[in-house]
Amino acid sequence: MKFAFAGIDFLGGVFEGLLDAGWTPVKLFTRPCDGIYDHNEVIVARARALRLPIQLSRIRERDIEALQAEHGRDWALVVAGYPWLIKGWKGRAAYGLNIHPSPLPTGRGPYPLFRAVLDRYESWGVTAHVLADGFDTGDILAQDIFGLSSHESHETLLAKCQMAARRLAADPLGRELPARWRRSEPQGDGSYWPRATDFDRTLDFRQDVATVLRRVRAFGTVETIARLGDARVFVAEAQGWPERHAHTPGTVVHRHRRHVVVAALDGYVQLTRWSPVPLAEVGQVGR
Repeated sequence: MKFAFAGIDFLGGVFEGLLDAGWTPVKLFTRPCDGIYDHNEVIVARARALRLPIQLSRIRERDIEALQAEHGRDWALVVAGYPWLIKGWKGRAAYGLNIHPSPLPTGRGPYPLFRAVLDRYESWGVTAHVLADGFDTGDILAQDIFGLSSHESHETLLAKCQMAARRLAADPLGRELPARWRRSEPQGDGSYWPRATDFDRTLDFRQDVATVLRRVRAFGTVETIARLGDARVFVAEAQGWPERHAHTPGTVVHRHRRHVVVAALDGYVQLTRWSPVPLAEVGQVGR
């Protein structure tokens, strides 16, 4: 099967999984990335090595028409980690599908991983579904479900999703897509989770230590935000412990080199990896 891939490094394993299944790539659609939270260096390098045409601008119907003119209808449009809604593929490609990092219909939206950790889900998954007119609403083709631990982090969940996405792409999608397409199942009612805001990322030391640390884990290297006196800082890593005290939550009670201990509701949170929020970025931070 020939395929055009739309995505970035986030779920680039889907591209590799389809290659493992014997599929033939014909084009890469990607997008500009900031090199901090979003990356496409690996997938672009892979496409160049395979001598594929690469497009950074948004997919338009004329782009799909051009692929049809060159390859007929015997090709698939495979989307994974691509932010724009794609229309116009029906009748011009044999298949159009998206790989989404949630167990749909739960967790539709741009990036559900943060909330999966925040809300303490015991299991999670990756879903392949038919491209539809709404984001993440198409009929389900296949799912890969896996367990989450009580101390799940953004980084461990991201790795689990990436590994599951590659498994889905290689098999069953790569080897059973026509049959899966015929047996696809409607999602029914679901939930849409919007993009995380600065408020979602901000630590509230009036909460207990476990809740504060769960928020730190949920955002991981994307970083949470904490207020230390009159300053705001990005927090990438923290530990903590319960302990009775008389401090007002949010009070800095101890410093040693770069480590800062802050009072929480029922104990202390130690910020071990953090950096100041540049003044120019206040109010502009977010994924």
